[in-house]
Amino acid sequence: MATLDDVTAVARKAVEACCTIGVALTPCTVPSVGRPTFSLGDDEMEIGMGIHGEPGVERGPLRSADAITEAMVARLLSDMPLKSGDRISLLINSLGATPHEELYIVYRQVAKRLKDLGAAIVMPLVGRYATSMEMAGLSITFCKLDDELEYLLKAPCDCPFLRI
Repeated sequence: MATLDDVTAVARKAVEACCTIGVALTPCTVPSVGRPTFSLGDDEMEIGMGIHGEPGVERGPLRSADAITEAMVARLLSDMPLKSGDRISLLINSLGATPHEELYIVYRQVAKRLKDLGAAIVMPLVGRYATSMEMAGLSITFCKLDDELEYLLKAPCDCPFLRI
């Protein structure tokens, strides 16, 4: 049976294997606050913002989905360089108001970029997994897998939003 130290070690390894970035197109309104957590113009976006509206790393004019995706992937790859043969679990997550159709546009671009690098995508997830109320935007997460993390990722589970 696994000890608490064993579980903690695997959890730390999983955290260290992950890299994520988000983009916001609109703010969210937390019900207890009653007002938007930040403001963006109708033609603005913010890359790198946190799920609760923490400031990002780049604010600027709205761009095409492919241009936004490429900017986000470039930042992820600067934090987590990938090489041919790497196995990546890829999560494309809606922040609330972004529909699946738009998430798949982003997935297409990320998958192409990873294929060009020679990295394999294992068990991709596209959908609403961690939202920020009604915020329009999304996050991209890479999790670099080793044999243990891949085994655990594929293990059966039955919880809200995910059944394997």
